[in-house]
Amino acid sequence: MEVTPDNAAIDWEKRAKDAEKKIAEMQAQLSLLSIQTNPDAAAKEASEKEAKEEDAKLDAPPKNSVVIPQSRVWELFDKQGELTADEKYDLVRSIGEECIQDSELKNLLAKKPNPICYDGFEPSGRMHIAQGILKAINVNKLTRSGCTFVFWVADWFALLNQKMGGDIKKIRIVGEYMIEVWKACGMDMTNVKFVWTSEEINAHPQEYWTRVMDIATKFKLPRIIRCSTIMGRENEAELFSSQIFYPCMQCADIFHLKADICQLGLDQRKVNMLAREYCDIVKPKIKLKPIILSHHMLMGLSQGMEKMSKSVPDSAIFMEDPADQVKTKIKKSFCPPEIIEGNPCIDYVKHIVFARSRDFTINLKDGPKTYTDPESVIADYKAGAIHPSELKPALTDAINAILEPVRKHFETDPKAKELLDKVKSFRTTR
Repeated sequence: MEVTPDNAAIDWEKRAKDAEKKIAEMQAQLSLLSIQTNPDAAAKEASEKEAKEEDAKLDAPPKNSVVIPQSRVWELFDKQGELTADEKYDLVRSIGEECIQDSELKNLLAKKPNPICYDGFEPSGRMHIAQGILKAINVNKLTRSGCTFVFWVADWFALLNQKMGGDIKKIRIVGEYMIEVWKACGMDMTNVKFVWTSEEINAHPQEYWTRVMDIATKFKLPRIIRCSTIMGRENEAELFSSQIFYPCMQCADIFHLKADICQLGLDQRKVNMLAREYCDIVKPKIKLKPIILSHHMLMGLSQGMEKMSKSVPDSAIFMEDPADQVKTKIKKSFCPPEIIEGNPCIDYVKHIVFARSRDFTINLKDGPKTYTDPESVIADYKAGAIHPSELKPALTDAINAILEPVRKHFETDPKAKELLDKVKSFRTTR
């Protein structure tokens, strides 16, 4: 046969495929030999594969996102009197970027007039708008729907997680400061309770620690370690022994507080799922599992920051930041023209501005334009009708208007001012 460029290429392609097949066969034989000669290594490999698969499931993006228009939210806040079960569901569901499970939430709101919702927070430094404004927005939706909201002031958890250098006195001061912020930022406190971890556990030690120990006996160490991301810890080698207690205790909190709804951020998903898993394996089984209602994680101001972090001060807007500092931070923020995905300024317009105001005015090149919903702003920005240089000043004005009552509170209230001065003097820790 005459050798031409075409049939030479076909010949080499055939040889390459044959070689790939032989390599695959050899790898399979080596893997089988490894299992036969070193069963421990094979078991470890299988365990690591299983852990990765479980992590992938726990870290998977929300699949059941339900979009409730902001206009519907305002309609429900405007309604006089008690909401119907369906109306309660719409208002509560507008909080969640994910809900596990929707059917359980509907059933709860239909049958229980005053469900208990909870969120725990570590006193660990100054509060940014994701913890302050966004949390107030979500709490107000829940209390309007008849829920009681319990803030678990996690002073002992902050100690376990090495916050404030492990100084419990400083942690306590920060916790008191955070409560002052929420009182000043528009949160309806009618059905809100603040429960300090140390006080509650010391008041009911047998009940609490029995639950913690039972949870610890139901899960193997790798499953608990995989929850370490709830503490902002990614590297297992950096974990202190105290931080192994943390997920077991956080899981126990849910049952100790008799929480019907875990209303935390998506970053707390792994330990909330641990609580639901526990319901299935404890004896007797717990039939009514805690519902997970995970809210959106507000972006940081810098490029690629999926979550606002107080440990990166320039990427976060703090609740008492002066107006000129808010202006500087937003002016320097990442805000690519016509890009919505990963744009923190658009994120704040959607989740902060329109959640607190029914309109938003932007001074465009052709004159001011008032928007009444975030979708219209997003559409115009994507089309290039709004430039970052026009969006940023409007966003600055809106955020500053929301923060002004908080600033005034910390300027005029002696107790609040003293707490803030002390917190500012503390070094913020991860």
